[in-house]
Amino acid sequence: MRSILPKVFTLVLVSFAFSSAEAGQLLPYLDSGLDIETRVDDLLSRMTLHEKVLQLQNRQTGDPSDFDSRFEGYGIGTVHDMDHHAARCREITDSLDIYMSRTRFGIPALTCVEGIQGILQDSCTIFPHALAQGSTFNPALIATMTAACAAEAKALGMRQVLSPVLDIARELRWGRVEETFGEDPFLIAETATAFVDGYQSNGVACMPKHFVAHGTPTGGLNCANVCGGERELRNLYLYPFAKVISNAAPMAIMSCYSAYDGVPVSGSRRFMTDILRGELGFDGYVYSDWGSVDRLKTFHHAVATSEEAARQSLIAGIDVDVDDAYRTLEQQVTDGIIEVADIDNAVRRVLCTKFRLGLFDGDAAATKLPLDTVRCRSHVALAKAVADESAILLENHGLLPLDPTKLKSVAVVGPNAGMAVMGDYSWARPDRNEGVSLVDGLRAVLPENVTVNYAEGCDWWSRDTSMIAEAVEAARKSDVVIAAVGTRSTFLGRGPKNSTSGEAFDLSSLELPGVQARLLEALKATGKPLVVALIAGKPLALPWVKENADAFIVQWYGGEQQGQALAEIITGKVNPSGRLNVSFPRSTGNAPCYYNYYPTDREYGNDRGGTPDSPAMHYIFESPYALWPFGAGKGYTDFEYSDFKVAATDSIVTATLKVTNTGGREGKEVVQLYVSDPVSSILTPVRQLKAFSKVGIAAGEQTVVTLQVPVEELMFSVDGGAKVLEHGDFIIAVGRSSDDIRFSETITL
Repeated sequence: MRSILPKVFTLVLVSFAFSSAEAGQLLPYLDSGLDIETRVDDLLSRMTLHEKVLQLQNRQTGDPSDFDSRFEGYGIGTVHDMDHHAARCREITDSLDIYMSRTRFGIPALTCVEGIQGILQDSCTIFPHALAQGSTFNPALIATMTAACAAEAKALGMRQVLSPVLDIARELRWGRVEETFGEDPFLIAETATAFVDGYQSNGVACMPKHFVAHGTPTGGLNCANVCGGERELRNLYLYPFAKVISNAAPMAIMSCYSAYDGVPVSGSRRFMTDILRGELGFDGYVYSDWGSVDRLKTFHHAVATSEEAARQSLIAGIDVDVDDAYRTLEQQVTDGIIEVADIDNAVRRVLCTKFRLGLFDGDAAATKLPLDTVRCRSHVALAKAVADESAILLENHGLLPLDPTKLKSVAVVGPNAGMAVMGDYSWARPDRNEGVSLVDGLRAVLPENVTVNYAEGCDWWSRDTSMIAEAVEAARKSDVVIAAVGTRSTFLGRGPKNSTSGEAFDLSSLELPGVQARLLEALKATGKPLVVALIAGKPLALPWVKENADAFIVQWYGGEQQGQALAEIITGKVNPSGRLNVSFPRSTGNAPCYYNYYPTDREYGNDRGGTPDSPAMHYIFESPYALWPFGAGKGYTDFEYSDFKVAATDSIVTATLKVTNTGGREGKEVVQLYVSDPVSSILTPVRQLKAFSKVGIAAGEQTVVTLQVPVEELMFSVDGGAKVLEHGDFIIAVGRSSDDIRFSETITL
C-alpha cells in the first residue's frame, strides 16, 4: 500500500505532533511496512485518554465548517451521513481531510452509510431490497451488485456500509422483514457472504446486523424481547453470523436493540464478547445500533444512568456508541470507575479496522472514484438484472406470458401499479416516483396499438372505496386485468406517510391492508382474466388470490427498475426464475409458517386441518401448512430431474443429478438440496436447506448439477457451543421447493 500522506505532509504532521522528532523520521504507526498490530500499539501509546474516547464515538456529518470546533482538533471514530444528495455528500467527505491536517496524529474518520439496497444518498442507484436479493437464489449476482454499490460508496467517499441484515424472517408481522434475506438460515448465510464479499473486496467495510436474534420480536413489534432458549440461539440465530464471520470476515458487527430471553443484548458480555469474539472468532469492531447503549437505561430499565449504560456496554464489548452515552467514559476513567485497559481494548479494535481499510496508507481523496460512477448506465442495468431474477411466479393457469400481438387493451390497476415502491433504507420519498412503475413498464413494452387503461382503484392503507368503480370500469373495457397490490414503506429519514411495512411499521394483521381485497373481488367479478402482482415487503395472507387469480406473481420491492422487470416478465421477454424465500401463511393465525419446523409442530393427528365448511382438528378451519412454501416458483419452461446419486465421505456429502429443460425456451432452474435427520436426540427440523444451485439451461438441453454439503452442516450445537454429529441415518433430498421433492436417498454416517 502506498502512504496516505505525501512525504512533505508527513513531515509537517510529525513536526506538529512531536517537535523533538528528527526531520524525516517516519513514526512507526505511519510506516505501511510494519504489521497492523505494531502500528496500532505505537499509535495507541501516543494518544491521550481524551483522544481515545473520541475514537469510540460517532457523529453525523452535518456542516463541515463546524467539525474542528466540535471535535477540538482531536478527531472522531466514525461519522455517518444520511441526509444529502450524492454530490453534496462527496463535498462533505472531501472536507474530512481536516481529520488528517488538523489533528495531532492525522487519524482519519471512518465514514459510514446505509447500503442495504444501494447507497442511501439521493441519486444513487436503487437496487432491489434485501428480500428480493434473497429470492434470486443467486449469491454470485448479489456479489456483483454489491461490488457496484461499493464503487458508488467510494465515489462518495464512504468506506463502510451498515449492512447486511442477518435477521431471520419468521415473524411476518415485523415491519423489517423486507430487510432480511428470508426465513432460512442457510440461504441467509450464503447470500450475506456474497453481499459482504462484493463490498469488502472492493474496499468498503460491511457491518452485518443485528447481533443477535433481533428479527423475531414478541408480537412482531419492533425491538420487543425475543423469546428462545440456548439451543435455538445456537442452532438458529447464531448460524448466519457464524457462517458469514467465518467465510467473509466482515470488519464490523452492529449490536441490536432487543433482549434475548430477557437479557438486553447490547449490555451482555456473554453475547458481545464470549460468544461473538470467543466462539465465533469475530476480530473486527462492534458498532451500536442507534441509541442501543442508552436504551439499557431508557428502554430495558436495566441500569439507572447513562454512565452505567456506557460502562456496561463498553465492558460487554460495544466499541463505538452511536449516540451520547460514551461521552461519559472519560470522566468515569478519571474517577476510577472504568479501567483504561477497557478503553484501550475498544480503541484498538477501531484503529485496527481503519488500518485494515488502508485509511492511513492512501490519500482518501485520491481513492475516490469519479462521481459519474453513481447511477451509471451499467449499474442501472444491473439493478434491472437483479429485479429480473428476484420476481417469483407462484400461480399461472395458462394466462402468462401475455402475447402483446393478441391484445387490444390492458387494465393496469391497484395502489402499487403507478408507483415504484422502494422500501425502507432507500433515498426515495413517498410522494415521488423515483423509478419505473408497473404501468410505466407496461407502456414501454406493449405495442402502441395496445391501450393501457390505468386506474388506482384504492390506496394501499385506508378504508376508502370511492375509487374502486373507476378500476372496475377500466377492467370492463380491457382484455386482461393486471392488479398491483401490497404494502408500502419508506426510510424513516424520508418522511414515511401511511407506511404498512418497514422499520417501526409492524402489522397486527397479515391481510391485505385497506380495501385492496375488495378491489380484487370487484375486478374478478368483471369476468376478465386477472393477473395479481404483489409488490410488497413481506408475504401476506392471500388464500383468495390462490383460489381466484389466473396468475400470481410476487415482486419484493424490486428497486428502481422494478416496473420494467415485472412488465417484461408478464409479457414473456424475461423468463421468471425467482424462488420463494419466505413462506406465505394462509391467515394471520397460521403464522409463523416457515418450512423448517420441528416434527412436533405439525405432524400430529389430523395434520391437514379443516375448512370453514368442514371443521376438523389442527387447525379447525384451515390447514396448518403454508399457502405457498419456501423454495416455490414457476417459469415459462419445464425441467426434469434424473440420475440422482449421493456419495459421502467423512467430510463431505456429494449429490449429483441431471436436469433437462423439456420446455420450449431457455430458463433458469434452482435445484435445492434438503437434509433431514430422522432420529435425533434433540428436535431437528423436518427438512433443512443445505445446498442449492441456480443453472441456466437452453431449451432441450441437459446439464449435470453437483451439490456438496460439508458434514459439519449435519451437526448441531449443544449447551456450551460444542457441535456434535450423531452417527446414523440422514435423508438427502433434492427438489424444486421444500415441498416438491423429486428424489431422496438415505445415507449412514
